[in-house]
Order: sequence, then structure tokens, then C-alpha cells
Amino acid sequence: MKFNKAIVAMILAIVMVMGLASAAMAEDALKIGVIGPFTGAAAIYGNACKFGAQVAAEQINAEGGLQIELLNQDDEHDPEKSLNAYNKVLDDGAQMIAGTTTTTPCIAVGAQANEDRVFMLTPSASSPDVTADKDNVFQVCFTDPAQGTASAQYIKAHSLGGKIAIIYNNADAYSTGIYQTFVEEAKVQGIEVVSETTFTDDTTDFSVQVSAAKDAGADLVFLPIYYTPASMILQTAKSIGYAPVFFGVDGMDGILTMEGFDTSLAEGVFMLTPFSADAQDERTQAFVTRYQEITGEIPNQFAADCYDAVYALYNASLAAGIDGSTDYADACEKLIAQFTSADFQIDGLTGSMTWDASGAVTKTPTAVVIKDGAYVGFND
Repeated sequence: MKFNKAIVAMILAIVMVMGLASAAMAEDALKIGVIGPFTGAAAIYGNACKFGAQVAAEQINAEGGLQIELLNQDDEHDPEKSLNAYNKVLDDGAQMIAGTTTTTPCIAVGAQANEDRVFMLTPSASSPDVTADKDNVFQVCFTDPAQGTASAQYIKAHSLGGKIAIIYNNADAYSTGIYQTFVEEAKVQGIEVVSETTFTDDTTDFSVQVSAAKDAGADLVFLPIYYTPASMILQTAKSIGYAPVFFGVDGMDGILTMEGFDTSLAEGVFMLTPFSADAQDERTQAFVTRYQEITGEIPNQFAADCYDAVYALYNASLAAGIDGSTDYADACEKLIAQFTSADFQIDGLTGSMTWDASGAVTKTPTAVVIKDGAYVGFND
């Protein structure tokens, strides 16, 4: 087959122009590093954040204007590997970080980023230690103390239980931080705590803790813990015929997608969370639909948090005059000023958010309850 030389030349020219345009767009795009555990025991959280960020970037880029390029790196929930991931995204041109996903890596990376002057907005690392003494690290999720206080207030306001048992992980800063503020607020609210038991990361038998709650007559068990030990506690309770109300926090989000977990065990479980996938507003439904197309799963709070993180970074960058040519140190100072300004507010999937100089977010908590294997908003 013979080709007209003029046509061939025209095709080559078009291809070259398209290639140059693509390269220019990539160069001009706002580059956001997304760091989290995409593999390993905490992968449910990291992948939720990664795909939540992807949905946000797709929506933003479809609108035209300033584009977003996401630079994803797996840290396996390991502080040393998280530092390596941080260095990799900076080498790739990241101007700011949406991450890290989990607390311990975030503390390590945040310290280095503070020294380097790189802005970080973590979607889900909730310990106050994440932002302590670091003016460059901000949070989308509630802090651990806020979750403990809000949980006690919610339980009291909705009369979910009269006698409360608490089972928490005394080896985990996340769990103990929520536990401590819950107990303090329970006293303020006049909530009777009848049992307090603990476990560690190595615990696999929860019969002592669950039996203590049952023997104390607790009609609600507060679980400021992650979903893996929570799943074992629910199994233990079922095995001894104990059926109180179980009330958890955001670390339990993901229990319904645990491999091999019988979701019927979680029926009626409450969780404090700022996001409900069954909300009927157009934005939430668009997010849920696209997330399901990508992953085949219903998005959890972590996905929504990172979606909001990307939008917050994008809107703050627009307001501060940051584009793809801004270096990360300059972007950091501009973003700090923007996030702490009195008129900066993000209306996201997880609520209306403002920030102060501490990096902590202010927004209103709500609760969901598990019904028929899905999270639904709670209306008493």
C-alpha cells in the first residue's frame, strides 16, 4: 500500500503536536503526591484513599482549567518505606502531598516535610501528633480526641446505651487517644461506664474482654479500634450469645470489605463517620457511582476523605495562585496562609470544613449504622 507523502507528513505533524501538548499539560499540571498503604495489612485504607483521589482528579480535569496529576506511592504502612515514598514523589515533581494515609508513617513523613517545607494534607491520619509542632501538616479527618468526645456526645444524645463497656488497644496511640477523651466526656454527659478492658496488637482471643462487658451488664460496647480486632470481637460476642449495641469509630470503616468476614455479624453496628455512601445528594451519588465503576466496591469514609483532600488542595492552590510551575517550598507557604485564612472553607463529601493554625479540621460528625450489609445514615 502506497501513502501520499503529504498525508504522511501531516499525520506525523499532528502526532508531534499532540505529543508536545500532552507534555506541556503534564508540565503545567498541579502535581499531588498520594502516599499510603496500597499493599499489606492496611491496604483497605490506602487503596480507598488512592481511588478517592482518582475520582476527584478525574472530575477536576474534566472541567478544564488547571489540571491535576497524581503521583501515587505505596508505603505499606511502614514509616521507613513511607519516607522512601515521600522522596520518590518529590523526585517526580510533587508540589504537595495528599497523605500519608496512616498515623505512624504520617508522623515520620511530616517531620521530614516540615524540614523540607512541603505542604501535607492527610486524609485520614488522626493523631494530634501528626500535626504537633508542624505548621505544614493539616488533617481532613477528625482528630482522635475529637472522635472520643463526639462519640460520647452522640451516644448520650441518641440514647443508644445506658451502661457502656469499652474495649480498646492499649498499644495503639489512635485507640488510646480516643478512649481517653471518651471517658472524660462520658463523665460530663453522665454516661455510666461499667467495664474497661484492653488488648494489644498481638491479641487474637477476645473472650476475656467480651465476657467482662457481658458480665457487667453493658448494653453498649464502645470500640475505638480498627476493623480487624473489631471483627474478632463481634465473632466472640456471637459465640457467647451477647448482643449489645456496638459503637465504633472511623478505624472500623472497612469491616464490610474484609476478606472472609461474615457481614451479618456487623448488622446494627454504629460508626461515627462524616460520610454516608447512601446520601442522596447529587455529588455523593456521582462519587459513589464512579468509585464503584473503578473498584467494584462502595466507597468508605477514607475514600471520601481523600476525595475532599484533593479538592481542598486544588481549590486552595487556585486561590493562592499556585500552578504547575510553583516550587514546593513556595507552594507550602502559600497553602499554609490559605488554609488558615478566615474565609477559606471547603464544602466536601465529608462536610463543611475549616482549619486553624494547628492543622486540625472543624466539621460536624454524624453516624451510620450497618443494615443489610451496607452503611446507612442513622435517623432515630
